[in-house]
Amino acid sequence: MRELVVLGTASQVPTRHRNHNGYLLRWDDEVILFDPGEGTQRQMLLAGAPMTPLKRICITHFHGDHSLGLPGILQRISLDRVPHPVAVHYPAGGQEFYDRLRHATSYWDNAEIVAEPVGAGFTVETSAGRLTALPLAHSIETYGYRLTEPDSRRMVPTLLAERGVKGPAVGELQRAGRLGDVTIEQVSEARPGQSFAFVMDTGLCDNVFELARGVDMLVIESTFLAQDAEMAAQVGHLTAGQAAVVARESGVRKLVLTHFSQRYPDPDRFLEEAAKEFDGPVVLAEDLLRVPVPPRG
Repeated sequence: MRELVVLGTASQVPTRHRNHNGYLLRWDDEVILFDPGEGTQRQMLLAGAPMTPLKRICITHFHGDHSLGLPGILQRISLDRVPHPVAVHYPAGGQEFYDRLRHATSYWDNAEIVAEPVGAGFTVETSAGRLTALPLAHSIETYGYRLTEPDSRRMVPTLLAERGVKGPAVGELQRAGRLGDVTIEQVSEARPGQSFAFVMDTGLCDNVFELARGVDMLVIESTFLAQDAEMAAQVGHLTAGQAAVVARESGVRKLVLTHFSQRYPDPDRFLEEAAKEFDGPVVLAEDLLRVPVPPRG
């Protein structure tokens, strides 16, 4: 299963209808929690998302609406005695904030939490592919994340049958790349890897486009509408129209808008503004919404 579970969508402060940020990406066996804001633990309960499968947590920056839920998440991981290590990625320059959140209160620490700070050139291999991070343009040190699955090959049954490859020999061919005179290229076809990008709190910069380049799903902040573009630039945020331009120019397949300012009572305006710039599918994130990653192209 590959899907995004939206846990919260508000910028700065929660509202009656929007919790602080929180986004859970399920990518086969890799489960990643992005930016756990205040209340994320409860939102996971409401979404039916258990804590045990969680493999890693990615924090873009240490503003409260993106990180104040971390202590509760870490304590719940310990309470549930999650049996595998859980990595936490965060801006290296915010180490003091991570240390405070890591042990914000007293509790019995039963889990293996692995701190893996993010800096220049950060990359890590996961079961889902390569996770990378690039710096963004905000008021404090902030990173966006990208998950890129490696390309692979899909075995074609008719081609295997033509060359008499069957049973355990198929697995041997996949592992070795050759079985006698038969090569894997002769009995398979290319299977391009999928990709996902997560971009929060930032003004427009080159790395926003680099993170979004060709991804199947882009989750991106759209705090403001175009009428307040000047304010957005001053505080290091995007408008819905700018987010859509990023999606269009980067060749994104599905655009997910989130992180909405409470100053706008009508959320449909974000969708309308984005649709003027991007003609692909646009999802207006709502709390507890499940957004499937598009099928392979």
